[in-house]
Amino acid sequence: MSIVAEQSEQSEQSEHEAGRAAPAPVRTPRTLEAAGDLLRALAAPVRIAIVLQLRESPRCVHDLVDALGVTQPLISQHLRVLKSASVVHGERHGREVVYSLVDDHLAHIVVDAVAHAEEGR
Repeated sequence: MSIVAEQSEQSEQSEHEAGRAAPAPVRTPRTLEAAGDLLRALAAPVRIAIVLQLRESPRCVHDLVDALGVTQPLISQHLRVLKSASVVHGERHGREVVYSLVDDHLAHIVVDAVAHAEEGR
């Protein structure tokens, strides 16, 4: 093989390697399981609606009942799931518990999922 052909082949090979994306970091099974648990906790339409409401501001159960038109026991049940998944936390204010999101990452997941679903229509 000539020197020019060899250099051309090396150049093409370098360009191909440069265009290749770096491999994604490998996650531990524990991390992947926790991420799956979080996604399962967010997988119900009522829970998605609750997260969207809490994204706007902290709310108590009766605020969520009024906003979503769902019964109090059902809202409470979904809040228990979200709380056990560390999506929301509650803070007692007198007789009421005011719920809020643990952090903004969770709201981004839900907002992106809703936006993606709306794009598909």
